[in-house]
Amino acid sequence: MSLFSKLPASPADPDVPPANQPLAERMRPRTLDEFIGQEKLLGPGKPLRMQIESDNTGSMLFWGPPGCGKTTLARVIARLTHADFVSFSAVLAGIKEIKEVMAAAEYKSRSGYRTIVFIDEVHRFNKAQQDAFLPYVEAGHITFIGATTENPSFEVISPLLSRTKVYVLDPLTTPQIVELLRRALADKEHGFGNDSIEVSDDILFRTASFANGDARAAYNTLEFAAASARSNEAGVRVITSQLLEDVLQRKLLRYDKAGEEHYNLISALHKSVRNSDPDAALYWLARMIESGEDPLYLARRMVRMASEDIGLAEPNALAVTLAAKDTFDFLGAPEGHLALAQAAVYLALAPKSNAVYTAYGTVIDDVHKTEADPVPLHLRNAVTGLMKNIGYGQGYKYAHNFDEKVTDMTCLPDNLAGRTYYKPTDQGFEQRLRLRLDEIRSLKTRSRPSK
Repeated sequence: MSLFSKLPASPADPDVPPANQPLAERMRPRTLDEFIGQEKLLGPGKPLRMQIESDNTGSMLFWGPPGCGKTTLARVIARLTHADFVSFSAVLAGIKEIKEVMAAAEYKSRSGYRTIVFIDEVHRFNKAQQDAFLPYVEAGHITFIGATTENPSFEVISPLLSRTKVYVLDPLTTPQIVELLRRALADKEHGFGNDSIEVSDDILFRTASFANGDARAAYNTLEFAAASARSNEAGVRVITSQLLEDVLQRKLLRYDKAGEEHYNLISALHKSVRNSDPDAALYWLARMIESGEDPLYLARRMVRMASEDIGLAEPNALAVTLAAKDTFDFLGAPEGHLALAQAAVYLALAPKSNAVYTAYGTVIDDVHKTEADPVPLHLRNAVTGLMKNIGYGQGYKYAHNFDEKVTDMTCLPDNLAGRTYYKPTDQGFEQRLRLRLDEIRSLKTRSRPSK
């Protein structure tokens, strides 16, 4: 197969028999109609779907968590497009290989042929490697498609980022993953349709719940469970709750089909913290951990609690929760569970304020109403003579030139002047912030010229 050959019907190594491929690989969707999830991008009439179906895709980046369909979507594009399709792995490719492929793509472009270059794990490419693609993207010799689990704003060089459209892919929901697992059980060509396997809906939903939005993880769990299941007297391999526990090496949460119990438990933990009840917070935290909940999910939720319910009443709460997350990453289970417990107690005992949470919500409403409002001229930097001549920076007051380091200068858009968003409470450290804010407002009032 030549360097620029189209992907085969099965995207895996052609020397590997399909039966020996992992289930997740065998079950990759081959058409957009088979694709599950990402309806906001791929639903009927959506721009990305129309581009793919009309074979008119531009350079793009797929950003999303593991197992949400980034690579699969790229492979679907490969099957539907009439362009040559080249796939790179950021782990394996170097500058030399990139330049060779780019030179060939440029040659084919001059002959009227299009080349799509797909880069998996693009965030693993260093700056020099990413730079190697730039002139060919800019000249239109290639269509660039990258996939990343990391924020492309930080991991992709600005010139390349500005020439691509970023599409954000969401983690799959539990019901969506269940649908994928059911397909795998029924599919006679690529899945277990020719095998006698019995698995209840409850087990499927449990499997999907533990996958945490990652379809590949769910497929791997199902495949290992199916291989480990024993046949009963009728020759049927039954996947039981006990078997799933053994495969996952953790106890199972009591989920119903909608995963409601998971949300009930995290709600109980969050509300116990908000109500300053350390005993209840410890209980619900421990119950979720012992039931097999992902500890990093709990850490993420406690980081949210630190910002939403405590905020600046205790600024250290955010640092404590992030430290707990890092500690669990470093120690793992079970030692790392104690760091999570420490964070939960700290959050429960901390003074509470949702002032920042409330202020940010109000700000978002105003931003949506005024996002086209210009930045006031006095807040703009006059980096050229023309900008200075038309008023950029005129009237700006440099706070450090004033004794109190405070001026009466308005920093909001004109039609929002005087708007107040942040209203600190008298809880914890926020009481000091409230006094400071009152002092700042008093200084601004005194510094205003009298009418």
